[in-house]
Amino acid sequence: MPEPRENREERVNRELIELLNEVRVALPGVQVLFAFLLAVPFAQRFEDVTNLQRDAYLVALIGTMLGSLFLIAPTAHHRIRFRDPDKESVLMLANAFTIVGTVFLALSMTAVVFLVTDLLFKGLFTAVVTSVTAALFTVVWFVLPLVQRTNR
Repeated sequence: MPEPRENREERVNRELIELLNEVRVALPGVQVLFAFLLAVPFAQRFEDVTNLQRDAYLVALIGTMLGSLFLIAPTAHHRIRFRDPDKESVLMLANAFTIVGTVFLALSMTAVVFLVTDLLFKGLFTAVVTSVTAALFTVVWFVLPLVQRTNR
């Protein structure tokens, strides 16, 4: 919502700054997850993982890489198009990239939860914890904001 006495250009500038600040919050989590995933194959127990666990690891690794790519993209676009007069197109693309990056981050974190719980507990516990994790990401990160948006 526009601030009082804020023209279109000021609104776009403010919204772009807000978006870039929001991305800064997500990036440390993505970086820590990626570092963890890079170290996992070098752990002694990694040789003993099942094919399903190996697949979950690959989903988490690739998802984290894609999440990083899309979450960092708004900063790269902003830097390259810094003095571009059409900041609104930068904002719209950055917003889409951030949402896509968040989807990949949720997928990756769910895959990591599956991998760790399956390594430690297996069976029903893994299924329940992974399902609850996926449901929480879906509801808290995506469904609630969309419901609030449509209820305005």
